[in-house]
Amino acid sequence: MTALPPGGIPAALAAALLFGIATPLAKLLLGPIDPWLLAGVLYLGSGAGLAVLRLVRGAGAGKLARGDIPWLVGTIASGGAVGPVLLMWGLAHTRASAASLLLNAEGVLTALMAWFVFRENIDRRIALGMALIVAGALALSWPTEGRFVATLPSLAIVGACLAWVVDNNLTRKVALADPVSIAMLKGVVAGTVNVALALAIGTPLPSPGPLAAAAILGFVSYGVSLVLFVTALRDLGTARTGAYFSTAPFAGAVLSVLMLGESVTWQLVAAALLMGIGVWLHLTECHVHLHSHEAIDHEHEHEHDIHHLHEHPYPVAPGTRHSHMHHHEPMTHSHEHYPDAHHRHSH
Repeated sequence: MTALPPGGIPAALAAALLFGIATPLAKLLLGPIDPWLLAGVLYLGSGAGLAVLRLVRGAGAGKLARGDIPWLVGTIASGGAVGPVLLMWGLAHTRASAASLLLNAEGVLTALMAWFVFRENIDRRIALGMALIVAGALALSWPTEGRFVATLPSLAIVGACLAWVVDNNLTRKVALADPVSIAMLKGVVAGTVNVALALAIGTPLPSPGPLAAAAILGFVSYGVSLVLFVTALRDLGTARTGAYFSTAPFAGAVLSVLMLGESVTWQLVAAALLMGIGVWLHLTECHVHLHSHEAIDHEHEHEHDIHHLHEHPYPVAPGTRHSHMHHHEPMTHSHEHYPDAHHRHSH
C-alpha cells in the first residue's frame, strides 16, 4: 500500500461532507430567496467569510504567479458565476432527489476530462473504484417515485456540472497557491457579480434572516469545502479528488439520519457498500514506476523529502512545513506516488 499524501484524502472527504449538506439546505432557502440571488449570496458569503479568516490568520503559503491568473479567471467564471446560477435555477424547478441524481454527473465528467484531456494517469483499480463510488451515489439518490424531471431544469443542472468540471480541472493548475486565497477570490468576485446582476434585473431583497442563513451556508459548504478541495487537488490530482468528492450525497444522507432521525433505507445501505469498496480501492492503490522530473522553479508549502533536498541559509528542523521559492533539479527515480503537483508526468 502506498503512503498516503499528507492531508489529501481526509481533505477530499471533508470537502464532500461539507458540500453534501448544501443542496437540501439551499432547497429550503429557495422559497424566501430568488435562485439567482441565492447563488450570489452563497458565494459572497463564502468569499467574505474566507476574507475574515485570511485576515485573522494572515496570508497563507504559496503565492499566485502571473501565469496563474488566466486559470483563476477561468475557475471564477465557470465554477463561481455560471455553475451556481444554473444549479439554483434547476433546483428551484425540480425535486431535490432528482437534482442529487443529476449532480452525480460532476464526478464522472471531472474524471473523464482529467484522464482524456489533461492526461492524468488512470489504471483499472482507480477506474473501478470511481465507478463503484458513482454507482453508490446513483443508488442513494435514485428517485423512488419513478417520475422524470422536466427537460430544461435537468439541462440546467447538468450544465452546472459541466461548469464545475471545467472549474475543477482549471483549479488544479493553481493548486499550489494558498487555497484560502483562491477560494476567497472566487467567492468575492463571483458572488458580487451574481448579486449585482440579480438586483439589476429587479430581484427583491428577502428579509435579513434568510440572507444571513445563506451567507453562513455559503461560507461552510462552498468556502471551507473549496479550501479543502484545493488542498486535496495538490496531493491527489483531479480525478482522485473528484472520486472522493462524489461521496457528497452519501454524506448528506448520513447526516440526515443522525441529525433529523430519518430512516435507514436500502439505498443508503447499498450506497455505503458500493462507496466503501470504491474508496478502499483508491486507498489501497499502489502506483510505482520509473519516472522523470523536469527542472522547475516554484513556490508552495513543503517539507524536506526526496523531492525537496535544497539547502537553506538558515536552519530548518526536519518535518517542518514551510514555503519559499525553490528549485527542483532534474531527477529520475522510482517510488510509490499519486498524481500530485510533482507527479503529473505522462504514462
